[in-house]
Amino acid sequence: MEPSWRKPAGVIGLLLYLTIYAGIVAAFANELSQLPTALMVIAYLLLGMAWVLPLRPLFIWMNTGRWTARK
Repeated sequence: MEPSWRKPAGVIGLLLYLTIYAGIVAAFANELSQLPTALMVIAYLLLGMAWVLPLRPLFIWMNTGRWTARK
């Protein structure tokens, strides 16, 4: 079986996306630090998990070669 090029390409795309996403979140760090502690924790928890949802199609493509899961 020949190795797939999708996984290395997907990892490069993932790293690029995460770099941009982290930069955007870091740009709001000053505003987030002004929030009360409880809200700040919630905001960072949500922002820490929010990056996964837009990447779901990329993860599916890396494993199957299709952009959507089979139904």
